[in-house]
Amino acid sequence: MERVSDVVVVRGEAELFERTAHLFATATEIACAARDLHTWSVAHPTAPEREQAVRTTSVRKMYLPAVLFDPALAEHLRFMATHGARIRITEREVNETILLDRRIAIVAGDHVGGVRSYTVVSSPELVQGIQSLFEAAWAGGTDLESYQARFTELGAREILEQLASGCKDETAARALGVGLRTYRRRVAELMDVLGASSRFQAGARAREAGLL
Repeated sequence: MERVSDVVVVRGEAELFERTAHLFATATEIACAARDLHTWSVAHPTAPEREQAVRTTSVRKMYLPAVLFDPALAEHLRFMATHGARIRITEREVNETILLDRRIAIVAGDHVGGVRSYTVVSSPELVQGIQSLFEAAWAGGTDLESYQARFTELGAREILEQLASGCKDETAARALGVGLRTYRRRVAELMDVLGASSRFQAGARAREAGLL
């Protein structure tokens, strides 16, 4: 473990758990941002412990859309939402972070030699800055239920696959079994959901978000 003032760097989840388990056990407010649920597996207790944890703690979690294309992960998110956690999805890249009671921040680092590092921050000034970044990303996210409903309605995955294939709109519409006008309307709506101004940008953002 390396320590510099009130910033501590730990190596691997085992050491992270050893150093922070008591913080998770006593936290009343947890905010989490991650690409998927694997990054913070140390913070995901198994049922029934996680059900009790959600019921007694204010929990906010934010993930990239790719998490919804893994049935097991999507089911976990729905379970958490059902039991009180607030879940949002964002297409923008996120800093993988956990905030505990607005006084401790844990930031995931890079893998080195197959082991990931985590930085535990307790400096009030640094934590406040990290909290502000999280809040901005949270404000721009979409509630899980709304996001799932929107993407299901649009047939987002199928449309993105057609766009990635480079085929003409007429061919894509026939492949999806919809009219040309309907296909183009859904493409435009999907671009709006992704915040893209062009089909190329939509494809790029979908890849960044793990949808392709």
